[in-house]
Amino acid sequence: MSQTTGYDGLMGNREDLLAGARQVILERGVARATARDIAAAAGVSLAAIGYHFGSKDELISAALTESLGSGIGDAMEAVVDETAALPLLDGFSALFDRMPEIFAANREALVASFENSVMVWRDAAASRTLAGAMQEAHLGIVEVLGSARPELDAADLDAIAKLEFVLVQSLGLLWIISPDSLPTGDELARAVAAIAGDRGRTED
Repeated sequence: MSQTTGYDGLMGNREDLLAGARQVILERGVARATARDIAAAAGVSLAAIGYHFGSKDELISAALTESLGSGIGDAMEAVVDETAALPLLDGFSALFDRMPEIFAANREALVASFENSVMVWRDAAASRTLAGAMQEAHLGIVEVLGSARPELDAADLDAIAKLEFVLVQSLGLLWIISPDSLPTGDELARAVAAIAGDRGRTED
């Protein structure tokens, strides 16, 4: 990447910064990623980080969100599309049976994302950036499900997307710590079915 200067250069290197941040994070980890290292990897000035993202922490959150979105998010979308013809609960089961494989394919970005989540806790601006990214991830799941399952109403889509988002986050952390302890998709689907059945009996 070539060094750019001036207003036009600042305007044109946002993607370079995201790529540079991903490179440095994967090579050194979030804790050791400095603004100077990221700027050097991107081939831009340090000022470009503040111009485009406000701070190094916000840049790192954006880079990890994009990386996981194109890795884990796209892989999840593919499974949802592949299982669209199955009953909803079977599609849910199939998705979570595939999550260990998806986590493994995105291991470094996943680990860095959890590391970053802890580090930004004390940074209000970076925390807001991360919270916004999580909301976008939830809305992304809503969109994917809505396309694959047009029979679902908006409230059901929102509820399922929230459940899947929470499960992916918690299972991702569990996979990092103890990959062999994840529940199967069938076990999760059985739990959902049992809870739904109990609710039905209560409402009767």
